[in-house]
Amino acid sequence: MRAIRGATQVRENSESEIASAVQELLLAMMAANSLKIEDIISVILTSTPDLNAAFPASGAREIGFQATPLLGAVELDVPGALERVIRVMIHCDTELSISEITHIYLHGAVSLRLDIAQ
Repeated sequence: MRAIRGATQVRENSESEIASAVQELLLAMMAANSLKIEDIISVILTSTPDLNAAFPASGAREIGFQATPLLGAVELDVPGALERVIRVMIHCDTELSISEITHIYLHGAVSLRLDIAQ
């Protein structure tokens, strides 16, 4: 079992933007790590406090995560932190070693982890 991290920054606090961003991020994480939905054990999704138009997990369910345990949470409201960010941690079954895992950071969230952002 491995954990894979990812994050994205959305343009605005809207239901459609949040769903689209979650879907883009999850699909990119799965593609980069050769995962199928059946390989995913659970997903933790967090969002910054300024994103409250929709639950990020709703976007995941729209692309096939209906039977996958999903947990949503709000990030700490740290002054000066990057705004409108959704973070994801996928727990999955994979044969990839820890050094082969690809963590995915999209859009403005690339700045969060320049050390591992693709």
